[in-house]
Amino acid sequence: MRIGEIAALVGLTTRAIRHYHHVGLLPEPERRPNGYRAYTVRDAVLLARVRRLTELGLSLDEVRDVLADDAGRELAEVLAELDADLARQQAELAARRQRLALLLAAPPGEVEPLSPALAALLAKAPATDSPSAALDREHLTLLDGTGAIGEEVYALLGTLAADPAVLGLYERLDELVDAPVDDPRIAPLARALVAAVPDEVFAAIPSDGPVAPGFKEALLAEYPPAQAEVVRRVMEGFVERGRR
Repeated sequence: MRIGEIAALVGLTTRAIRHYHHVGLLPEPERRPNGYRAYTVRDAVLLARVRRLTELGLSLDEVRDVLADDAGRELAEVLAELDADLARQQAELAARRQRLALLLAAPPGEVEPLSPALAALLAKAPATDSPSAALDREHLTLLDGTGAIGEEVYALLGTLAADPAVLGLYERLDELVDAPVDDPRIAPLARALVAAVPDEVFAAIPSDGPVAPGFKEALLAEYPPAQAEVVRRVMEGFVERGRR
């Protein structure tokens, strides 16, 4: 392949390839009798890997280190890795298009950037004007945007969301809006909320999942004192159940 052909194949410019030659990132191939460089499939694989690594934010020096570590690997192995990476990118694009389709299909004024899994979960929940339920939905939307909750967890929560008894728990939390922090209703409500979540949910959530510093404090600050005490106890109960 000539430089223009390999550039088109891997999605780079000929200028970028010449720069990689100049900085020693990519050795120059042998030239044909007519003076043109003759690139091979291995050169194409190497350039595709360089492009992918730079797209991930690595500097050229860091890319050089990665390529040095890969020296001597079989071509089939590198090709398989590139193919797997392309499959991952396709899956991500498909998920983004599915999410976009939901937004486009939503009625005017009801467009909300939810993942398909969360949208399906919320669709199972009965309509309610509970402030606590609305706040819980906002928190789920926030976690959904960070990718902290996976599709498996949403699927497991489907039965819980459709359970009319859950609305009763939200209403009990609503009743504590002006209550003191030592209200006797706090402890039993916290226990009921923790018990309502199926064991399978805790099994599906990684025990070492990342939690942003300050998230717990910011979450509790959203509630009046008595409600915040319920939520604090629920969070502690979730941690305890997750350890079992």
